[in-house]
Amino acid sequence: MTKRPEEVALMAESGRLLADVFGHLDQMNLIGMSTMQVNDLIDDFIVNALQARPASKGQYGYAYALNASRNHVVCHGVPSTTDILQGGDIVNFDITLEKHGYIADSSKTYLVGEVSPMAKRLVQVAHEAMWKGIQAVRPGARLGDVGHAIEHHARRSGYSVVREYCGHGIGREMHEEPQVLHWGRPRTGLVLREGMVFTIEPMINQGRAAVRTQEDGWTVVTRDGRLSAQFEHTVAVTRNGAQVLTLRPGERVPN
Repeated sequence: MTKRPEEVALMAESGRLLADVFGHLDQMNLIGMSTMQVNDLIDDFIVNALQARPASKGQYGYAYALNASRNHVVCHGVPSTTDILQGGDIVNFDITLEKHGYIADSSKTYLVGEVSPMAKRLVQVAHEAMWKGIQAVRPGARLGDVGHAIEHHARRSGYSVVREYCGHGIGREMHEEPQVLHWGRPRTGLVLREGMVFTIEPMINQGRAAVRTQEDGWTVVTRDGRLSAQFEHTVAVTRNGAQVLTLRPGERVPN
């Protein structure tokens, strides 16, 4: 479950490359693009510019380099030529990358053009909630502390936290132990130890937490049709706290 320092260093390299992917994505004008166009551009950038592998391709039979989850799609949105991004949308791109046998995993919710103040606030709170969880990571803390920090911030802000999906250990495999719930009670759950590496990736809903999976078997949407936002980082437990392996250049860390 814990990684050796040399393994964490390799994962940090994968994380740095994945941060570069999001930097590349940040430069795109998303309005009018299909989510399949975004997928193809990111696939090409990972393979040809970074000499790495999109780790989601072939995982569980999935065929694409990313998930594209727009507006009321909570997670696992499948890229499509007919899913056209429009001004006012929010869209989460969830991307994994493997280099030297180790995988990094991260996601970001983008504001497409001018979005409503309500959508903008949801995205801001989702970003803050992820960071509340990260800031709870340190040796001797428990996973319940991480989940509680996330849920407390989301609920205090008037939102709900999806419970069906969680963060996860990561390394040579995309999904390893432990499961990292985004809700919980303080001082409960697995004790964190230096060398653990896992994702923190809360999905925050504007309305109720209830979700359903569409007929394609992948796409998860809110039951009430209201918006959902998500952010994700891969995090290593260090001697004094946490190292965010997928931190993006210029990313603002909330106080």
